[in-house]
Amino acid sequence: MKEHKFGTKAIHAGVHPDPATGAVMTPIYQTSTYAQVEPGVHKGYEYARTKNPTRSVLEANLAALENGYDAICFGSGMAAMDAVLRMFHPGDEVILSNDLYGGSYRLMTKVYERYGLKGVFVDMRDPAKIEAAITKNTKLLWIETPTNPMLQLVDIQAVTKIAKAHEILSCVDNTFASPYLQQPIELGADLVSHSATKYLGGHSDVILGAVVVKTKELSEQLHFIQNAVGAIPGPHDCFLVLRGIKTLHVRQKRACKNAKKIAKFLAAHPKVKNVYYPGLKTHPQYALAKRQMRYAGAMVSFDMVGDKYEDAKVALSNTHLFTLAESLGGVESLIGHPASMTHGSIPKEERLKIGLTDSLIRLSVGIEDVGDLIRDLEVALKAVKIKVETEV
Repeated sequence: MKEHKFGTKAIHAGVHPDPATGAVMTPIYQTSTYAQVEPGVHKGYEYARTKNPTRSVLEANLAALENGYDAICFGSGMAAMDAVLRMFHPGDEVILSNDLYGGSYRLMTKVYERYGLKGVFVDMRDPAKIEAAITKNTKLLWIETPTNPMLQLVDIQAVTKIAKAHEILSCVDNTFASPYLQQPIELGADLVSHSATKYLGGHSDVILGAVVVKTKELSEQLHFIQNAVGAIPGPHDCFLVLRGIKTLHVRQKRACKNAKKIAKFLAAHPKVKNVYYPGLKTHPQYALAKRQMRYAGAMVSFDMVGDKYEDAKVALSNTHLFTLAESLGGVESLIGHPASMTHGSIPKEERLKIGLTDSLIRLSVGIEDVGDLIRDLEVALKAVKIKVETEV
């Protein structure tokens, strides 16, 4: 379905009426095993760890959305990253962004480095720094863009060109953007990783991960790991993500428009020091966002004048529509404190290097009425006792 537009693929790609009943919606095949015609001969399915019809439909749908060869689903976004890292060996090196989701940092430094897989963290906004970090042992560039939580962008096309020149694989964590906003394989990436828990599912009711691949060889490697390790999602989880994807483009468009208005509101607020949002012209990578992404996303981060955690805590405690919670990408708006929540596993000195201060607040903007959301933030910021010349 490559010739179809995104909204059509989101609803139809890989999805067909159930051959047994004609059901329009993909059934939840809640089974662990399948009857065989004779020993070793089956109808395409033998054991649900290896393959499940509901999961197969989701994988076909995700592959189509990213214009990839295949997709492989896992029990969580971290399980998806884990599967990619399992492709390598002790002594190999992975170059990652120094502005990275805390869980990804923890997996690399606290788990895989114990087994000899080395993580090298660089500022991926500068391709020259990536080039300088590459050694004969480098096997993968792990690219997160936009980054979590500083909303920095990495030029996918430029970085994957470097990877190809050095015969290194490249994987883009596309969680913050989703395939609706950017399609890394089209920009040169070999693999695309998702926490489908977020925008793909879209309703904060499922945990699931996926990797979309460019080639048959990568597909075979990751399907082997999927089956051998067994970190698979259940069929009901796959059904929920399939259902969520059908409205991905509609939800994302509304959330992105809301986020831009909220970013402008925050940028004008006297108690706010910095606003991080690629859709603002003041963002240093605004031009890249316009070129690389359909919209600038629905995540907004900001820090407070004075950089005090106590002030951020007051704001975090005084919203009513923005729920203080982990995660992102649902229809409802969430507010969080990265330093103590999503990035608590990153040492303070490391997070301060990238600007992740004690007062940084991260918003996942949902699809509520944007006027209500702005009023909610206005009330929360009013409760913060920072002396300013004028009061909003």
